[in-house]
Amino acid sequence: MSEQSLNIAWIDARQADANEQIDALRQKLSIKGNVVDNKGKKSAVEIFGAPLTPAQAVEKICADVAEKGLEALLDYSARIDRAQLTGDQLRVPDSDFDDALANVEPEFLESVDRIRANIERFQRAILTKSTRIEVPGGWLAQRVQPLRRIGVCVPGGAAAYPSSALMTIVPAQVAGVREIAVMAPPTPNGSYNKYLLATCARLGVREVYRMGGAQGIAALAYGVEGIERVDKIVGPGNLFVALAKKTVFGAVDIDSIAGPSEAVVIVDESTRADYTAYDMLAQAEHAPGSSILIGWNEKILRDALAAIESTLSQIERGELARRALENFGAIMLVNDADEACRLANLIAPEHLHIATDNAEELAAKIPCAGAIFLGNYTPVALGDYAAGPSHVLPTGGSARFSSGLSCNDFLRGNSLLHFSREGLDQLAEDVLRVSTIEGLTAHRGSVEIRRSK
Repeated sequence: MSEQSLNIAWIDARQADANEQIDALRQKLSIKGNVVDNKGKKSAVEIFGAPLTPAQAVEKICADVAEKGLEALLDYSARIDRAQLTGDQLRVPDSDFDDALANVEPEFLESVDRIRANIERFQRAILTKSTRIEVPGGWLAQRVQPLRRIGVCVPGGAAAYPSSALMTIVPAQVAGVREIAVMAPPTPNGSYNKYLLATCARLGVREVYRMGGAQGIAALAYGVEGIERVDKIVGPGNLFVALAKKTVFGAVDIDSIAGPSEAVVIVDESTRADYTAYDMLAQAEHAPGSSILIGWNEKILRDALAAIESTLSQIERGELARRALENFGAIMLVNDADEACRLANLIAPEHLHIATDNAEELAAKIPCAGAIFLGNYTPVALGDYAAGPSHVLPTGGSARFSSGLSCNDFLRGNSLLHFSREGLDQLAEDVLRVSTIEGLTAHRGSVEIRRSK
């Protein structure tokens, strides 16, 4: 039987309507929470008694957990995750961690140790430190301290993600966070997965809760019986997790409101078609995931498309990847490298792979990307799993204004100021002038009274 042709969008960026086509593609992956299919409507009626949108459902879940605590958390776990748990069963017992460590391959634990070392090396190099400067008549300081307690969300639906535990927990530990609570859904790929539990144990984290979705985020944010509230929640998740993080922001800090995984791949004559095929499929197999291929040589793009089509049948999640490419992917033909850079910057992708022979030169022209992978031997998978920077990155175009997760996201800063009488005099006239213009006479008076004899 012949292979099915891949119906991926082909965008000629030289045409006038190219930007509109790109914008339409990006909208498909935005976090709106108002679109639901018939299956979702049916599930919503079963759970809530009404066809709520995801955004409405998340608002209700978070409000119920905030008001009713553990009772609501367990109720939603039963209704949504089909997990019949008691309060005593939410936290993973020590025996499960010990069993996981004993039953995973020693080689896996060795990989965890090496990856941890890689992450620590990079994160320590970029860690922000406290600083102090002397000024006339005094000194100023920025005191940097770690957050006391954070929550980490690890997905566990279609696949297990020990890598997400590594990429969130280790940066927090480098920052000095002492209390780390992990939530993972009560599924075989979540909080019952031996690889995830072994990874957490290897990192010294044994506060793991069998809860997922919006109800788990709300429990971490507001606190329920047996689970102390956290100061910040980080980590990837599905649409409901993303919307829940948006809802609880303010009660706690969050890393970002993340959408599906995405990658832009820029290719030239130096790029092998089979490399490109796997680069595109690596994001698409997240399903949903967006893969966009950009190049200025039509033959190179056509060869890559053929390689993608022939490779789909060779990967385990081939059909899921096919649907993702057809729904959220695109191949873009541009005039030249400068046009490729302009479009990549417009898209502001989570992952940008510049698989060209002058990758570093092109990267200098693209400031808006979560992480940039340079050259034909730096696939995104290196960053996803082992290199050092966290794979928790801005999505949906938010790389225009935000950065990937790092150790510095687990710090808070306080400014400290100290002045002598002479130092006060150094600043007094400027303070008096501006406070008078603003009409804040008590501000002015607080300085004047200290200058009076």
